[in-house]
Amino acid sequence: MSAVDSMSPVTGLTGIKAWLKDWSELMKARLSLLVLLTTLVGLYCGSGGQLELWRTVFTLLGTSLVAAAAAALNEWIERDLDAKMIRTAQRPLPMGRLSPDEALVGGAVMAGVGLTILFFGVNAPVAFLAGMTVALYLFVYTPMKKWTALNTLVGAVPGAIPPLIGFSAGRGNLGLEGWALFSILFLWQIPHFLAIAWRHREDYRRAGFRMLPCHDERGRVTGLVALVYCLALVAASIWPVYLQSAGLGYALGAVVLGAAFAFLAGSFAWKPNLVSARNLFLGSIAYLPILLILLVVDRK
Repeated sequence: MSAVDSMSPVTGLTGIKAWLKDWSELMKARLSLLVLLTTLVGLYCGSGGQLELWRTVFTLLGTSLVAAAAAALNEWIERDLDAKMIRTAQRPLPMGRLSPDEALVGGAVMAGVGLTILFFGVNAPVAFLAGMTVALYLFVYTPMKKWTALNTLVGAVPGAIPPLIGFSAGRGNLGLEGWALFSILFLWQIPHFLAIAWRHREDYRRAGFRMLPCHDERGRVTGLVALVYCLALVAASIWPVYLQSAGLGYALGAVVLGAAFAFLAGSFAWKPNLVSARNLFLGSIAYLPILLILLVVDRK
């Protein structure tokens, strides 16, 4: 056996691992985990805490495929712009580790399979919500990033639909509680994204994206907007208590979490810098899963 032959299995395994890693990055696997978490909470609330095995499997599998497809197709659309930004230049498509055709076909297949699973395995309204999520993300939010800073508000809509998907899968309709979950996710995304966008505003300018922080060098306006949405989030997070689907323990936790989140946004508005922006970002990462866990634990 030649030296080349003896090395080929290792080389092949290494290549497969690298390919899987690139696809994981293309599909934004960590973001997909957040989508699955919010979908699962919506499903749990919609089903009254009585999760059916196969409905749960089909809902999560279909939603994860659709979310991965949206991420992959978004990177396919923006591959040339990603190459201009430091934070995205190392992604698989700008670096040429994956071909555009591979990303396009793979994304389209995942979207088709995911929507099919949701349609036949769950119900048509759930599949419609998932399809609307992809359409808004790719054909409205993505191009709007070049036109107006309002793209952040539009982009928060598809980002807030996953709990509606889960709730509809469990209840068979949207319901006020489903919309409460939607409002929490919608409002949470604004300060979360503004903290990211301000830290990387030079990158966004370089790519020609029209984000609010790109026109707010001092960061005061960005911080005040983040604070307003954090305060609105406190009110929205109490909605499940008003609907009698969560208890006082959740209410207390929601208020404390909301106050802490608003404090971080206020600190950023008062003194905008990389440290306060990073603290706001990290606070947003901690806020959402803790709030959702409280909602599940203290559910009526």
